[in-house]
Amino acid sequence: MTRFPAGLVPPAVALAKAVPEVPEPGGMPGGAVYEPKWDGFRLVAVKDGAVTLWSRQQRDLTEAFPDLAAAVDEQIPDGFVLDGEAIVREDGRLDFGALQQRLVLRHERRAREVAERPAAYAAFDVLAVDYRDTRELGFGDRRRLLEELAVGWASPLELSPATRDAAEARRWFETRIAEGIEGLVVKGAAQPYRGGKRDWVKVKHHDTVDVIAGAVTGTLARPREIVIGLPHEGGLEIVGHTSALPKDAAAEFAGLISPPKGSHPWPTTRAANRWRSDPTELTLIEPIVIEVRADSARDERVFRHAARFVRVRPELTPADLGWSP
Repeated sequence: MTRFPAGLVPPAVALAKAVPEVPEPGGMPGGAVYEPKWDGFRLVAVKDGAVTLWSRQQRDLTEAFPDLAAAVDEQIPDGFVLDGEAIVREDGRLDFGALQQRLVLRHERRAREVAERPAAYAAFDVLAVDYRDTRELGFGDRRRLLEELAVGWASPLELSPATRDAAEARRWFETRIAEGIEGLVVKGAAQPYRGGKRDWVKVKHHDTVDVIAGAVTGTLARPREIVIGLPHEGGLEIVGHTSALPKDAAAEFAGLISPPKGSHPWPTTRAANRWRSDPTELTLIEPIVIEVRADSARDERVFRHAARFVRVRPELTPADLGWSP
């Protein structure tokens, strides 16, 4: 039987809402504390005799990260709960795909993957100390407890950087993108840790990209989302979709699309995939080039999150992007 307070294990994790600009130092309760936004897997590490690693969805991922579990077991005392991010570095850049491999590979192949591409754990919060719940403390106090705990840590455990200097944070935002840092997470020094609440904010890097619109969800007259593709090995690969179109944008887009003029490379039903847990009916359209705004997190060519439709590019054809039927 655990000695942790009820409701702490597994905890609901605190979340961040997206904002367009980096908050000023006084823009968060108690003052802003800036951290890198890692391109990794959120993991809550619990040490209670044994070690358990929990995902954001409260799924037990201990078997997928035996290297991190072993490090927590060796370096963290009983009674601690840490919040952080599992990351893998490959050639100086964060590799999200390597983390995904750990979830799908069978035991023997996973063991080889762990040995060849070891993970690190970047801790950024502490939710319990010596079995005492620290979530009601302000983040500034929790951060000091975490820094004390991290003294003497060795790889693969890391203390995630944090600063109150907005200028330094903006330098991180501009210069660390090459490492795979997605942006910044900003917390208020006086904020308690509220699981499931979006008290923190995040500012992410975004790219404006030309893609090929090849289908929509909904109908030609009332499109809901645009399904987008990019050329790959001579074909047109589905790489993502847009967020739901606002009413005015949907009406405008409907006036610019038409049914396919000939054969189409995509099916009318798309199997369950990374974006949808159930099959999705697609309304195919004559492929056209559009501009979307998407965050920088991708798995090779595939957008990890929904893109935002910006505009149609009538001056371009799919052939200009390297694809023709």
